[in-house]
Amino acid sequence: MIWPTRDAQRQQISTALAGHAAGTRPLPGIADPRARDALSLQIVASLRREDYYRLIQARPISPHRANPHDLLFNPERAVAFHVTNGNLDEAAWLVFLMTHFAKPADTGWLRLRDVYGMLGNGVWDWPSVAGSPAGFEAWLAANWTAIRGKFGNHRKYESLRPDSRRPTGFVVKEYVRMIGTQGHQAFFQGVLANGPNDRFDAMYGAINVPSFGRLAKFDYLMLLARYGIVAMQPLSAYLQGATGPSRGANLLFAGSPNANVSPAQLQQMLDDLDNDLHVGMAVLEDALCNWQKEPLQFVHFKG
Repeated sequence: MIWPTRDAQRQQISTALAGHAAGTRPLPGIADPRARDALSLQIVASLRREDYYRLIQARPISPHRANPHDLLFNPERAVAFHVTNGNLDEAAWLVFLMTHFAKPADTGWLRLRDVYGMLGNGVWDWPSVAGSPAGFEAWLAANWTAIRGKFGNHRKYESLRPDSRRPTGFVVKEYVRMIGTQGHQAFFQGVLANGPNDRFDAMYGAINVPSFGRLAKFDYLMLLARYGIVAMQPLSAYLQGATGPSRGANLLFAGSPNANVSPAQLQQMLDDLDNDLHVGMAVLEDALCNWQKEPLQFVHFKG
C-alpha cells in the first residue's frame, strides 16, 4: 500500500469522484476502476506536496540550509529561512531560481547550487545580482561549462549557453529588470495596489520574463503562495496554453486526452468537481497533469 497513513484520504477522494460521476457529471476517463484509483492517488500525491511546504516552514531551520557552500544547503528550506528572517528579496530570488532551474530527479538542486554559490567563489545573492545583472550574465558566460547538474523536466528547453535561444544570463537580467530597483515587495505591492479580487490572476498577468510561459509563471507564483510571500491562491487551473493539465482534464471529462473541449468549459467542469473534492485548483492542475501520463496506474513523478 502506498502511503498507508493517507489511505483514508485516498478512499474519501475516490468516493467523491464516484459520487460526482453518478450525480453531477459523467467522468468517462475514470470509468475503469484502475483509472479512478490512479487519479485518486495522484490527488493524494499533490496534497502531500502542499503539506511538505507547510511542514518545512513549521520547523526551525538552520542557516546552513541557506548556504550554497554547505553540504546541508537546500533551496526549499533556504526560502523558508529567509522568509522567517524577513529577507523577502532573497526568498523570492531563490523562488525564481527554483522555478527557472527546476529539480530533476537524478541531480536535484545541483545546478542551482553551482550557479547560486558561484562555483564555490561567492554567492549570487539578490543584492549582488540586482546590483550587477550584467556582471551575472558575464560570469555565467565565462563559467557555464563548469556548472554541473541539469534543468528539471518543467524547464528542459532552457540553456546555460550564452549563444542559445533561451540563455539563462539574459533571463535573469530581464527578471531583475521586471522586479525593479525597489525590490520584490514593492513590485508585488504595485501589482496588487488596486485590490483585485483574483490576486493570483493579477500576478499572473504581471509576470513578464523571457522563457517564462504558462507553466513557469504558474510554478513561480505557486511557490510564492506556498511560502506566504504573496497571499494568493489560483482560482482556475490556467488551461489556456497548458499541455499536461489540459490533456488530463479532457481525458477525465471527455474520455480522450485529445478531445476538443474548450478551456472555459473544462474550467467550469473543474469548478463543479472541486465542489465535491475540496482540494483546490493547484492540486487538481498538478494531479491531472501527472495522471494523464499513466492513467491506469499510479506513478509517483518527482522531477
